[in-house]
Amino acid sequence: MCCLTDCLCSCFVWPALIGIAAYFIRKYMQGGKFEKQTDETGKVVIVTGSNTGIGKETVLELARRGATVYMACRDKSRAEQARLEVIRETKNQNIFFRELDLASLDSVRKFIDGFKKEQSKLDILINNAGIMLCPHMLTKEGFEMQLGVNHMGHFLLTNLLLDLLKKSSPSRIVNVSALAHVDGSINFDDLNSEKSYSPRKAYGQSKLANILFTRELAKRLEGTNVTVNALHPGVVETELSRHVPIFNNPIFGFLISPLIWLIFKTPKNGAQTTLYAALDPDLNGVTGLYFSDCKPKEVSAAAKDANSAKRLWEESEKWTKAK
Repeated sequence: MCCLTDCLCSCFVWPALIGIAAYFIRKYMQGGKFEKQTDETGKVVIVTGSNTGIGKETVLELARRGATVYMACRDKSRAEQARLEVIRETKNQNIFFRELDLASLDSVRKFIDGFKKEQSKLDILINNAGIMLCPHMLTKEGFEMQLGVNHMGHFLLTNLLLDLLKKSSPSRIVNVSALAHVDGSINFDDLNSEKSYSPRKAYGQSKLANILFTRELAKRLEGTNVTVNALHPGVVETELSRHVPIFNNPIFGFLISPLIWLIFKTPKNGAQTTLYAALDPDLNGVTGLYFSDCKPKEVSAAAKDANSAKRLWEESEKWTKAK
């Protein structure tokens, strides 16, 4: 009888306990939710990199709330497919795709010219697009790809839209950074990684640049009623990891899929802090901060370096000719 009881415990109780534990771990790892109901009808929003992942989920929720959304993406066919999916799901017809390749400053300027011919206002700019841990590549202008796309392209885009943002105030800028900024440093002696290149260090540098840009821009926008904040979306299962070799190995990917399911956020949950920073009424007038899981979070010491932020701004102006 004792052996039978032990057998039943092994067969049913322990798997049930493991399953319950996994459920609560996964629920915890999905992070904070932005659950306030807001009406964004009449608001004009730009979301970069929005044909998949966090960006697409951000557009979906904005569309549900009535916003007019411009999906600024590089891949025309995928963006158009995503746009039609958003319209079908939300019944919001005011969802538009406009081509934007952040690895080309000419493309950024072309996007700006086209957008300003269509719209005379901009309420929210969400700088979401990014690239992570890629092999050494260069943008059209010769910038290291991660710094070029994650920072320089968005730097120029934002600066060229400041006139509309000021005109439409109160308005918001949201920069999607990452926890990886804590591992980053701005190497002004080799900002373009020409002397040596490490995918991890270049990514950390670009994400730190996002926060330094946010903090410096917040200072420069004082008194304009235009706010700018940065955020960490969490560890999210998206295409951002496409350049990480282990995730591209079918066997290894299969073996770690249960772990990914357990600890990675879904794209929908990964978009929650972006939505919080863009829409929460309690953040009116709040600027220069960094959020994670829908609440303020401390940044690294390097991210608080005002001298580095000012110097990076000046270098970025030279590189992009944004001044």
